[in-house]
Amino acid sequence: MADPQQPHVQQPHPLPPPRREVVTGVPRAARRRPPAHTPARSEISEQTTLGATYVRALMRSQLRAGLGALGVLALLVGTLPALFRLSRSASGPLVWVALGLVAYPVMWLIARWYVTRAERNEDDFTGLVMDPAEAPGPYRPPG
Repeated sequence: MADPQQPHVQQPHPLPPPRREVVTGVPRAARRRPPAHTPARSEISEQTTLGATYVRALMRSQLRAGLGALGVLALLVGTLPALFRLSRSASGPLVWVALGLVAYPVMWLIARWYVTRAERNEDDFTGLVMDPAEAPGPYRPPG
């Protein structure tokens, strides 16, 4: 039992558990944050040096694709006269086969490659210029 000569020591009261506070507001995922950098679209529309650099880069990539397609086409068409000169005896059927059956499908493949490359360049540029929240999905060729 308790000794009467010892002073009565009170036990400290346990602290009540901390209050829980409920924060009501827009969820973090739904909040729109400002872009970390100035969108390139404003750089282009304001005609700044950076905007001009973006446009020049697009033009260079399109020019590279066009010159590549033109170079392959020139090789194709440029070698035809030499091919016809080599085989004078069989030049009749060879000319028709080379011009009618080989040249057009190859030109179609070159054109298809060029269009695909040009669209990819434009999609890359659009992805650079657009705000990530507004950017369309990646390019998917038809078919």
